[in-house]
Amino acid sequence: QVHLVESGGGLVQAGGSLRLSCVASGSTSRIKHIGWYRQAPGKQREWVADISSGGYINYAAPVKGRFTVSGDNAENTVYLQMNSLKPEDTAVYYCGASSTMNVYWGQGTQVTVSP
Repeated sequence: QVHLVESGGGLVQAGGSLRLSCVASGSTSRIKHIGWYRQAPGKQREWVADISSGGYINYAAPVKGRFTVSGDNAENTVYLQMNSLKPEDTAVYYCGASSTMNVYWGQGTQVTVSP
């Protein structure tokens, strides 16, 4: 099992920045991909960015150039630095991790961007 805990959400004005953290515990050696997803009210959860176990990083088009995902293996932590935030970035942000057999989710952290 893998347990994920997100933190760092909050309220910020448009143009501002936030950094989200996701701490993984449990069978972290089994993780193949770990990354960030978000779900806005009335919308489906969408992929934001992720890191593979090989270190490859990918971003969704709406956040590319504004968001940066990074990892600290020693701390089993993945970060999402969000800059130039827009009101349309408002959502609950989830950390998600996948192994060969399972997908794991954190509880989510709310990010609200005011105009």
